Amino acid sequence: MVQTKLNFIVVDDSKLDCFIAEKIIKNTGISESIKSFLHAPEALEYIKSLPGDDSIRTIMLVDIQMPVMNGFEFVEAFEKLPDEITRNYTIYIISSSINENDLSRVHNYATVKQFLNKPLTSNNLAVLLA
Repeated sequence: MVQTKLNFIVVDDSKLDCFIAEKIIKNTGISESIKSFLHAPEALEYIKSLPGDDSIRTIMLVDIQMPVMNGFEFVEAFEKLPDEITRNYTIYIISSSINENDLSRVHNYATVKQFLNKPLTSNNLAVLLA
């Protein structure tokens, strides 16, 4: 298990899925902070406002299907940010969709580590932290 504390950002338009993700992350005991956003543009603005800090890694869990800005649009906007910001983040796409196009599209983004099925479970969180 990972020893270093990590920051987490959850971007999901479902309050319930954000709540579940926060509980599961808290139960790991490895979170420095957990911040949830129901709207992807707000998460992007938050990330832009943070000072670059190479000392703490941030794991982002991003839903695909969201209004206003979907998960793919979020990742595209995120990848346009300066490297001193993006290098501190690892993105995992989370979705209940098992659409083949979505699954293959995830691999087009350099900052996306992998696709996770919803809802987040302690097992799939443990796998990504291993």
